[in-house]
Amino acid sequence: MSSGAEIPEGMSADARETWPSAELISSWLGDVDLDVEWRPGEVSEVHADDPDAVARARTFRDVLGSFASGVTVVTAVSNGEPVGMTCQSFSSVSLDPPLVLFIPAKTSRAWPLMQRAGRFCVNFLAHDQAELSNTMASRGTDKFASVDWEPTEQTGSPLLHGALGYVDCAIHAVHEAGDHYVVIGRVLDLALGGPERPLLFYRGAYTTTD
Repeated sequence: MSSGAEIPEGMSADARETWPSAELISSWLGDVDLDVEWRPGEVSEVHADDPDAVARARTFRDVLGSFASGVTVVTAVSNGEPVGMTCQSFSSVSLDPPLVLFIPAKTSRAWPLMQRAGRFCVNFLAHDQAELSNTMASRGTDKFASVDWEPTEQTGSPLLHGALGYVDCAIHAVHEAGDHYVVIGRVLDLALGGPERPLLFYRGAYTTTD
């Protein structure tokens, strides 16, 4: 591992040892044939010639989709360029030390760039930001072309205008979990953005509170 001076503030000293290899990261950046949509902008590979596998995947998606969750956009700056991905799978983990997690698919193109950056910001979307969620869930090459944002003070990651709040983090550890990775971040900074209603995702569609 490189010298400790290159480790971002708040990152575990052995965090890089839990990260995927450079070869695996590069392989994620290629095109992948995808079949079953799971979360906004996220799909998982299922063998289309196996009807039972497809049926099980759809049942899994439909049942788990009955659990309503908030919608976030995870952002970072990699090689001087902003990157982002819509993420429904986010959670707090620990108060001491302050840790959170998000769970990107192995097919994600944004995650390898975030991994290289070593830091990220989780933006909590408001009820009127469904279009922003769709933009960040797309595979477009310039997702930020019409998005208003500013860099966070701690990591320089994009803080999206209009977000309900944000959590700015350094990567603490990464763990393999089936066709996803569990990314644990150490919180460096966080704040609320406003009293607006949250954007939620429920049974394959956006919704919000009354």
